Amino acid sequence: MNRVLVLVGAVAVAALASAGASTAAEKVELKNVHMCCDGCAEEVAAVLGKVEGVTGVSTDKKTTSATFTAADAKVAQKALDALAAAGFHGDPGKDKGYAFKDDSGVRAGTLKTLTVTGFHNSCGGCVKSLKDAVKDVKGVAGVAAKAKVGTAEVTGEFEAVEVVTALNKAGFHVKVGDKK
Repeated sequence: MNRVLVLVGAVAVAALASAGASTAAEKVELKNVHMCCDGCAEEVAAVLGKVEGVTGVSTDKKTTSATFTAADAKVAQKALDALAAAGFHGDPGKDKGYAFKDDSGVRAGTLKTLTVTGFHNSCGGCVKSLKDAVKDVKGVAGVAAKAKVGTAEVTGEFEAVEVVTALNKAGFHVKVGDKK
């Protein structure tokens, strides 16, 4: 009987320790977040500031990074989801227990036209950054985009996944629309 109690006690202590580890505050540093101007940096800070359990938000336009403290990994994921919903993407590092979800809807294959939507696009700097992000993707001939318009059309003959990957690396979270 004593052995059973000791075993149950050890299991309970291990469970409490494990639960404590999963609820520890998470310091999150996102790199390569789209911030072409003060307005973009302010929007990133505003989005993060609205997530319950997120504190200590700061953005750095020069290094295109955003940092914050999340109450735990679940809150950190909620913060990344909120940024994605606002059209921002970033690199939180590997093996953190949270990441930007691949919800673009992109499929492998060569296309001549791809419409992307949902990305942050508040000014001419955003449009320039978007175009710069895909200009080196093999086969991209052009991008039709206007400031404050939530869609852009990429043309040429290119791999769709490469376009989305390039946009994510530049800090834009996108969804794909029409594919031809």
